[in-house]
Amino acid sequence: MPVPDRKTALITGASFGIGMESARVFAGEGYNLVLVARSADKLRQLASEFEKAHGTRSLILAADLTEPGAPAYVLDQTTRADIQMDVLVNNAGFGQYGMFAENDLEECLRQIQLNVTTLTHLTRLYLPAMIERKCGRILNVASTAAFQPGPLMAVYFATKAYVLSLSEALANELGGSGVTVTCLCPGPTATEFQKRANITGIRLTRYGCMDARTVAEDGYRALMAGKPMVISGFRNWLLAQSVRFSPRRLVTAVARKIQEQ
Repeated sequence: MPVPDRKTALITGASFGIGMESARVFAGEGYNLVLVARSADKLRQLASEFEKAHGTRSLILAADLTEPGAPAYVLDQTTRADIQMDVLVNNAGFGQYGMFAENDLEECLRQIQLNVTTLTHLTRLYLPAMIERKCGRILNVASTAAFQPGPLMAVYFATKAYVLSLSEALANELGGSGVTVTCLCPGPTATEFQKRANITGIRLTRYGCMDARTVAEDGYRALMAGKPMVISGFRNWLLAQSVRFSPRRLVTAVARKIQEQ
């Protein structure tokens, strides 16, 4: 059971990559954790690590967040444990490489379910209590993919555009409420994402990937500062800015080029 005098952060996709490093950052800052991912063994290992290093207590929820009922299950479990959620980190997500018309349909729909619907559902479930307390923070992990269409990863890029748009809209709606929403937009990052999406050989990843810990720390700082959006890494910021002033057809063509094997 989490120690009551500490704040608590719920982190989805906590078993690897940016989610795991975010959990390490929050644990180091004295937060208790609710760790959500499919692998219970990995979560237990992390919980043990955090307790030994920082005295952090963790609630482990092994759940497949591509299942429509998963967000309600997460809320039910945290409610039963009488945990007040101070921070929600919607990090879980995955991509799928290939021509849209040839990709597996069920995989496309699971991607939308996780990247869009689950994120929206969890945000809607936990946000009202934060507003009532006039205190709370939400970090939604999008991507620099949010700033342009992405041929060969069309659905993934579209889902991240949704996350960015939703986050910025909510940040505006919540002005003066005591609750903040921040959207973290990393570029290519050294995680298991590339293997899962089958993009280890594309041009984009050959230009180098950021360290997941660096990205997590950028997200944490922006969250604590109440920023609506942060792009991790100067090169990624420059790329995102350049898209704003370029013809859309050119932007799409360039995105296709760097996505090719």
